[in-house]
Amino acid sequence: MGLISGIFAFLFGEGRNVVRETTEVFRENAEQGAKRDLTRQQGVLEQYRTEFERVQKGAFDRFMDGLNRLPRPAMALGTLGLFVAAMVDPLWFAARMQGIALVPEPLWWLLGVVVSFYFGARHQTKVQDLQREISATMTRTPKVMENIETLAEMRERLIGVADTGTDAGLADEVLKPDFNPALEDWRRGRSA
Repeated sequence: MGLISGIFAFLFGEGRNVVRETTEVFRENAEQGAKRDLTRQQGVLEQYRTEFERVQKGAFDRFMDGLNRLPRPAMALGTLGLFVAAMVDPLWFAARMQGIALVPEPLWWLLGVVVSFYFGARHQTKVQDLQREISATMTRTPKVMENIETLAEMRERLIGVADTGTDAGLADEVLKPDFNPALEDWRRGRSA
């Protein structure tokens, strides 16, 4: 018996588990892995919250945001305007297009790069705004769930609160109208 208890004490005793420790060399402990993942995810959310927390923008920032929104509508409306100009005054339009034909190819490449960077930067800004909003939503989720549970508990407590049950006297008392002086004055005024 001493040999078997000695083997078990070696394998599982003294706060150690040699089998578990050996297994964890080849396979991750799922519980510890889940804890690490949770800690990492909470850290990422906290970093997003601090990094992307909305700050109150000043007048200059709002002006620049408005200015940044102008090129796309201006380009779209300008293109539509070119179609209208081609229909209204074809000679004027043809003269302008001849001028565009004289623009050298490197300048077209430069224009393409500038427009690509502009729209790429706008896309990046929108993606960051979306990440910021998702992060804010994720940080509010536990509080929202807690509020929903509280509301559900309140609803459960309110069901049947006014039920009189089998008490006939209480039911009769509930059905009697209360004395309302304003209503009585109104009735007297109507009957007079």
